[in-house]
Amino acid sequence: MKIFHIRLGLNSCYLIEGNGYVMVDAGLPDKVKKFKKELSKLGIQPEEIKLIVLTHSHFDHAGSAYDIQKLTGAKIVCHESDKPYLEEGGFAMPKGVNRWGKISHPFLFPILKRIPFPKVKAEIILGDKEYPLDAYGIDGSIIHTPGHTEGSISVLLQSGEAFVGCMAHNNLPFRLSPGLPVYAQNIDKIKENWKLLMDKGAKMVYPGHGNPFPIEVIRKTLNL
Repeated sequence: MKIFHIRLGLNSCYLIEGNGYVMVDAGLPDKVKKFKKELSKLGIQPEEIKLIVLTHSHFDHAGSAYDIQKLTGAKIVCHESDKPYLEEGGFAMPKGVNRWGKISHPFLFPILKRIPFPKVKAEIILGDKEYPLDAYGIDGSIIHTPGHTEGSISVLLQSGEAFVGCMAHNNLPFRLSPGLPVYAQNIDKIKENWKLLMDKGAKMVYPGHGNPFPIEVIRKTLNL
């Protein structure tokens, strides 16, 4: 199974190969031209993208979802708790949960929550049950992992790769090194869901911001 890492602005998006490709997150608004260039470099046709998993509804993860869906014809999947923000607008506001998060939050989020992006309709709406990806030729599933937002979701492959959106951060302006997110609606839920993912066999973390890193970083942070 091949995994391709594509940066669309601050966001790290991923393509997981199966019967076609499942895409995790869709980057900042107005990044569809960059997306087409990246696909061309990889030799992937737009119509090979079959599913777009939005880990949550923030503009830097869902900003180009409408344009990429229009280009590829892929179905979009999200959790029911974040569905209204994608389809109707609004912003699921997290809190600063460490020193840097608390310092930067009052300056950063009044700006971020005003950034518009095209509203997008999700065809597949998830609840709390896992959503298997075998129909897409991928041995793995989508799991509800609330904490950053109430509707945050992750993709976990049987081989141990965990695509977690903002359950982790690994680059500026968030962190200097990999670790837990600096913003979350409920950091305790994030910690609980990390234990869940580790119990299910997570080995490698693919964050929504920055490069992948080993699960041992999170394990050490949580003293597990």
